[in-house]
Amino acid sequence: MSGYRPYQYIERRKSRQIHVGKVAVGGDAPISVQTMTNTLTSDAQATIDQIRRAELAGVDIVRVSCPDEESTAALHEIVREVNVPIVADIHFHYKRAIEAAKAGAACLRINPGNIGSAERVREVVNAAKDHNCSIRIGVNAGSLEKHLLEKYGEPNPDALVESALEHAKILEDHDFHEFKISVKASDVFLAVAAYQQLADACDHPLHIGITEAGSRRAGTVKSSIGLGNLLWAGVGDTMRVSLSAEPEEEVLVGWDILKSLGLRHRGVKIISCPSCARQGFNVIQTVQTLEDRLAHIKTPLTLSIIGCVVNGPGEALMTDLGVTGGGSGRHMVYSSGKQDHTVPANDMIEHIVGLVEERVANIEAEEAKEKAEGIDLPLPDLASAK
Repeated sequence: MSGYRPYQYIERRKSRQIHVGKVAVGGDAPISVQTMTNTLTSDAQATIDQIRRAELAGVDIVRVSCPDEESTAALHEIVREVNVPIVADIHFHYKRAIEAAKAGAACLRINPGNIGSAERVREVVNAAKDHNCSIRIGVNAGSLEKHLLEKYGEPNPDALVESALEHAKILEDHDFHEFKISVKASDVFLAVAAYQQLADACDHPLHIGITEAGSRRAGTVKSSIGLGNLLWAGVGDTMRVSLSAEPEEEVLVGWDILKSLGLRHRGVKIISCPSCARQGFNVIQTVQTLEDRLAHIKTPLTLSIIGCVVNGPGEALMTDLGVTGGGSGRHMVYSSGKQDHTVPANDMIEHIVGLVEERVANIEAEEAKEKAEGIDLPLPDLASAK
């Protein structure tokens, strides 16, 4: 379920559920948000610090690269010091996968067909079973197997899906089913087509993403198009926005995509106008300031910031709190869709922050009270908050 109205309804693809540590992936679980560190994993403290910043942004799962023995050795400390499940990114070297599983990784990102002999694959699968690890089969258009490139002539949806299903069969032949699949490409059309085809071909949970999407701005646009297309169609159980930016930026964009589709809610969702000559206050600056000041809020709340009365009252009807620009240096504040009071321009930012924090405190207190009294709250149509 996605929204309050029929035209907001998203029917998610039915997939099997697995677990990445404490995070459920697939089935009826919320779509989880992932990122990947860009520190040297062997530098445990730098990696831990980066993961903690991503945690503050709301990340559910974090992937770290494990190219050498020093990296897998550092996993022991990293896993112990953070609060989210860690996925170990492994390429080719089967021993790194075994070491990562022993070190406490919640998931191994591998391609079983690239690990080596059947015996090596068996050792990796056994390590995953012994240490309660799930696996992500990570197919990428930029590193397809030679026989598939020869068969298809170039990376295309058929080649990506065939690769994914070949790797999946290897795990299934070893009676291992705790895995998810990704079929990423930097080309939006290729990635979306491959995921759509894979979604129809199996019931495995899918990790979705547009790989190597680009810079913060261009990559956000590209990822929003590709991931938005898939999520709107109900495809995707966990996701990463791949940006040439810090991991916490990827997390924030991921949440914004999910919130835009009503698939998950976390923190304050600001509805704001682009501003024009009618604005009664500097909308752009106000929104930027409020995003920073309210970044610590986790409880879902909607806030409309509209510069004038043309659209302000209408937007305020559909938000928890709202402000519309007015005349004589005073602006109208709305509460639950209704005009409530005015606020002087000079006091507006502090006033809004105070109102939001007060509303959130009341919501959290009410939820705590009802939980203590054993009252089951109905799940909101718009999704689960983290």
